Amino acid sequence: MKILFHTILWALPLFVMGQNASSPSVITSGQLIETIIKETGAAVVPNTVDVIKEGNPETPVKGIVTCMFATMDVLKKAVEKNCNLIIPHEPLYYNHLDNTEQFQSDSVYLEKKKFIDDHKLVVWRFHDYVHRIPSDGIISGMVEKLGWEDQQAADNPYRFTFPNTTLMNLLKNLKHTFPENNFHVIGDPDMQLSHVLYVPGASGSAAHIKQLQSSTVDVVVAGEVPQWETYEYARDAVLQGRKKAVVFIGHINSEEYGMKFSADWLRKFVGDIPVHYVECGSSYWSY
Repeated sequence: MKILFHTILWALPLFVMGQNASSPSVITSGQLIETIIKETGAAVVPNTVDVIKEGNPETPVKGIVTCMFATMDVLKKAVEKNCNLIIPHEPLYYNHLDNTEQFQSDSVYLEKKKFIDDHKLVVWRFHDYVHRIPSDGIISGMVEKLGWEDQQAADNPYRFTFPNTTLMNLLKNLKHTFPENNFHVIGDPDMQLSHVLYVPGASGSAAHIKQLQSSTVDVVVAGEVPQWETYEYARDAVLQGRKKAVVFIGHINSEEYGMKFSADWLRKFVGDIPVHYVECGSSYWSY
């Protein structure tokens, strides 16, 4: 009896994670989410936004889609792939906390919610914890996308060194990575630079300005910010003759490939559950 008990304990994790050859995958979205958070190795994040936004945590997981935003197109592709756990990095309903009070009679919100409900999807945001994967999961994916592995500092995943180059050459490098998008740039295109600090997403002007104040940072490559904040600080710095520059590449551009990293990372421990990365691309097109 004792031997049988230990055998059951040994086999249970394999069964839950879908790795038992004789049993189907049986794991609920709630159980899998708990496993994902544990695998990040992060301490508990108080007041995290990484919660289920829609769906029942008891829903058995058939397949997973990771994405930047769970747009209507992404949701439809997930259904086509027979995936019912959708893991976006950013909000589902148009504000950071997914507060839907103002949308209760809004046709756009109602149609999106109906699609999710009709297809019994579970949408769980993976924002706070993915940034707490060692070296930051979002940054790890973006470094791969940008091809900046050789320029990355060993002691700081957000710092990069580009010896003997100019701001214009850095922009050409970024344009090669994002050929369909344009950037907002403050700085002299002929400025010689060495040290770049990558600040993805909407980290805020305080984070941008803190880096620009550093004597060891020439250029900040960022996602987005209101134009009356970092833009104007950087403009005054340049007009004062300071060797500083900022490049805004867009929120989605600055983080999206981190969710491709997330898909690759998930495959290491979710067993036989299919995992797909679906790109949503920029919210807008440039004219």
